[in-house]
Amino acid sequence: MTIKEMHMVLHRNLGPFGTTAIGLGEMPLTIENNLGHDKGIETIHAALDAGCRHLDTAWAYYCSGGEEQTGEKLIREAMASWNGPKDEVTIATKVGHFRNFTDGRPTWDVDGRPENLIKRGKESALALGVDTIDLLYFHRPDPKVPYNESVEAIKQLVDEGVAQEAGISNASIEQIDIARGILGDKLIAVQNQYSPIYLDTADTLEYTAKVGLNFVCWSPLGGFRKPKDETKFDPFREIAAARGVSYQQVVLAWELAKGDHVFVIPGAHRPETILDSLHAGDLELTPDELVRL
Repeated sequence: MTIKEMHMVLHRNLGPFGTTAIGLGEMPLTIENNLGHDKGIETIHAALDAGCRHLDTAWAYYCSGGEEQTGEKLIREAMASWNGPKDEVTIATKVGHFRNFTDGRPTWDVDGRPENLIKRGKESALALGVDTIDLLYFHRPDPKVPYNESVEAIKQLVDEGVAQEAGISNASIEQIDIARGILGDKLIAVQNQYSPIYLDTADTLEYTAKVGLNFVCWSPLGGFRKPKDETKFDPFREIAAARGVSYQQVVLAWELAKGDHVFVIPGAHRPETILDSLHAGDLELTPDELVRL
């Protein structure tokens, strides 16, 4: 990999961080059906070697019933054993989710109590091996806790230097406004699900552009945990076939074309997947193709 090739990955500004618009979503490397610790390290290293400078993980990325925070610990280990320019890499994590078993099945639950978020945020910094987390998100609203109280806890973590910048995830326009009121210019990103099969958050994608926030798409390729309507991807497959690229690249390029404030964090189980995704920034869709999609 030459230096020239490394720097081809599309860069955008995520708040104060100049980083890659295509990041690595770490979740598949440490939740159920992952391919093991070594494959996880190999995948993160492959992404970094190819020029990816944006890693996204969470306190809750571990197998239900297993050791907690394995995602954050994997990122720490991968960063420690990588020989590249560590200071160029932006690492984001999230607090407020946790895993549990329900009738023997792995599930997700939320705990947005301020005291829990503060505790978990400090644990995240420890697991990542950093004094200050680059970007810390409130992972998901907790219906049992007033939203402003949860966001105040994130503000406390920023004020204490546990995190440099703040984000919110799985948020509505109303919640974005609450967070803006509390966090001010320390709020830099909203991370919501968005893809051809999940367009419910289009209003927040547009709203973040209007108010000067970044929008980070999670599961930008539709996710792998639930069955999905594959026919929604047919137009993307047709353009991909004509272009000689994967349909995943077309999907990511389409999302990135929604605005300069948009970031995508596709997950990957293996190096080949993320290396393919990183090329999406080189793919410029024509006005006609965007109209079709």
